Amino acid sequence: MADGSRIPRGIDGFNLYIITTCAFLSAGTPTNAERLGILTEEAAKWCGFLAEWTPLYAKYMDKKISRTTAVKDQLMDIINRCVLLDQTSHILDRIAASPNVTIADMETFNIKKGILQKGTRTVPTTPINESVLAALQSMGGGSFAVKCHNSTSRASIVDGADSVQYAYLVGTTPPESVKADGLTKDLSTKAAFTLPLGPENSAKYLYIYFRWYNTKHPELAGTWSALQTALIV
Repeated sequence: MADGSRIPRGIDGFNLYIITTCAFLSAGTPTNAERLGILTEEAAKWCGFLAEWTPLYAKYMDKKISRTTAVKDQLMDIINRCVLLDQTSHILDRIAASPNVTIADMETFNIKKGILQKGTRTVPTTPINESVLAALQSMGGGSFAVKCHNSTSRASIVDGADSVQYAYLVGTTPPESVKADGLTKDLSTKAAFTLPLGPENSAKYLYIYFRWYNTKHPELAGTWSALQTALIV
């Protein structure tokens, strides 16, 4: 299943998904959320969707009396907000990239990358020699839509990589290099993703570098791109 379909968009499919994943995050000692690097507030927001969902889904299941267009719309709104939370916080991307991730984790969250594909992929041994070409589009509110590709493809992860790593700084003075102090590093298993920086950073600048990355073989990561600069609006 494609990355964009990790979270089911249908009502019945999402019902099973949110019940299963919420229970999974809170299970274990330490909890699975802690083990996978999911913050307490992020796990609370995720399970907050289930608290909203449960009474509405009960109404939805009563086809004769309480299933209405308004109920359907509310359920779809919860799905959309869950998807948005993942897009802005990269929860599923971070689970996929966690050094503690297991097959059970990947299956629970419907992540079809990394260790679930070992049976069909050869182990890479050659460093990635492709460069990242990244397009930044301001979305307002301090957010950017980012699309990464190489010189010959549309937005997609190149062979040998399973993610895009990026290092960025928000401010008014550009860093001297990718090794400069103060840069924040993160990654995305999607070539097209949203980078939320917050409206409070409006009128400042985003300084950012990119490279192709393999979470299981970081020694094979590609070289960093040239610095890109964009005004935050």
